[in-house]
Amino acid sequence: MTNNNEKKGLVSIIAASSLGTLIEWYDFYIFGSLATIISTKFFPSTNPTAALLSTLATFAAGFVVRPFGALFFGRLGDLIGRKYTFLVTLVIMGLSTFLIGCVPAYETIGFLAPVLVLLLRLLQGLALGGEYGGAATYVAEHSPVNQRGFYTSWIQTTATLGLFISLFVIIITKSSMDDTAFNNWGWRIPFWISILMVAVSVLIRMKMQESPVFAKAKAEGKTSTNPLKESFGNKMNFKFVLLALFGATMGQGVVWYTGQFYALSFIQNTLSIDISQASKIMMWGLGLGTPFFLVFGALSDKIGRKWIMLVGMLIAIFSYRPIYSAMYDAASLTDKQENASLQRIESTEEPDATKSGQTLKTTVTTKVYTDGTKQKETRKETIFAGVSEVVPATDIKTTKAVEVNSDSFWLLVLLVFVQVIFVTMVYGPIAAFLVEMFPVKIRYTSMSLPYHIGNGIFGGLLPAIATFLALRATQANEAAAKAGTTLPYDKPFLEGLWYPIIIAAICFVIGALYIHGKGKRED
Repeated sequence: MTNNNEKKGLVSIIAASSLGTLIEWYDFYIFGSLATIISTKFFPSTNPTAALLSTLATFAAGFVVRPFGALFFGRLGDLIGRKYTFLVTLVIMGLSTFLIGCVPAYETIGFLAPVLVLLLRLLQGLALGGEYGGAATYVAEHSPVNQRGFYTSWIQTTATLGLFISLFVIIITKSSMDDTAFNNWGWRIPFWISILMVAVSVLIRMKMQESPVFAKAKAEGKTSTNPLKESFGNKMNFKFVLLALFGATMGQGVVWYTGQFYALSFIQNTLSIDISQASKIMMWGLGLGTPFFLVFGALSDKIGRKWIMLVGMLIAIFSYRPIYSAMYDAASLTDKQENASLQRIESTEEPDATKSGQTLKTTVTTKVYTDGTKQKETRKETIFAGVSEVVPATDIKTTKAVEVNSDSFWLLVLLVFVQVIFVTMVYGPIAAFLVEMFPVKIRYTSMSLPYHIGNGIFGGLLPAIATFLALRATQANEAAAKAGTTLPYDKPFLEGLWYPIIIAAICFVIGALYIHGKGKRED
């Protein structure tokens, strides 16, 4: 057991590592949390569905490049050390996030806007690819072997807390101004705030010492001269890299992103719940679930990592469709009765800044239902001032925002919380699991690649792929309805879940058969 001084030192190490990693996740997630608004700022507004898919694809691009960041920064980490490598990643992430908040809108600079945002997202992905492996390795190499799962699970909480804080900042920012100001420029504030948090974290990390395990290996001349070759050119080590990917991180990645990001996307886009209320639902679910990262991390020290992760995947596989069906029913207006006497219609007209000589008319219709649910429908149309004419359909944009009643709100919180429990089961033990698979001299490189392919590619692509599958099913039903034929999908909004279900199922089988889950690497 560690003495009091060692424990105090370990606590400060975990705090410093976790704070920086938390800020990087905040930076990375603020984009996804504001995807609905961003789609209207950096992409053509003529097709809202295409704009949303483009935004999700840009969001996913940051995940796709994470493995390249893992290779680049992992190599540096195994060559020069953990401390300075993930200090650099923090600076890159912070600057990229701040600059996203500075990029002019599509209406101002045209296609240069999405190009600049994409480039900054790629930089974010590269930085995050180097951050996580460094932080997890650094903490693990400071931790007692018999408590490695517990101490590294603090790093695991940072991703969820980063999303939590991003939602909290959005709520505070949105509540401090009216909707028009927030939609015009207020959404940029959460991006700008990150630069202050990064500055504080850099100052803290500058005072950190190098990992003692790595420092010892370096002093004894036992570090790798070519981490990439030793990690992936060595046949036996490469087998462990593949096993870590297809038997653990691939399934962990899709469960993680389903329970957090797809849940948020589903609530905002499919259920059309107002962004503030959607954020509060997610915050409650994440806040209640986050302590379980530590619970399952500590439990993995006692009973092993393997089956905690695999059981989490298995439960998720059979639970996702019932959970999302219940979420849909909780917010559906189909069986609700409107109180017509409480309906309000408000219209405003102002010069259209994008079209000379024309006026932008905004009509907001608020409907109140007998159970307390509200729906706000905003219709924007461009008209010629003083001229009565039929407005082309392309010049009419309608958006809907639902505010569910208290019972539905807490039901949605519960359903998100259940998904977060799955996340904590698969994600809590994963850092210790990966660290223990590889030797010190190539650990940063070897563990980072399967982690970031599993999370960055299989997990990061999930929101875009799942949304696409659900939209395709919805369109197929609409086409069948017009043709008068049988609808091909009973619940098209559930079709996107087949992606995480299939990936997690494959990972469960490989992990159950080929990962023995015994022993802890001592070095």
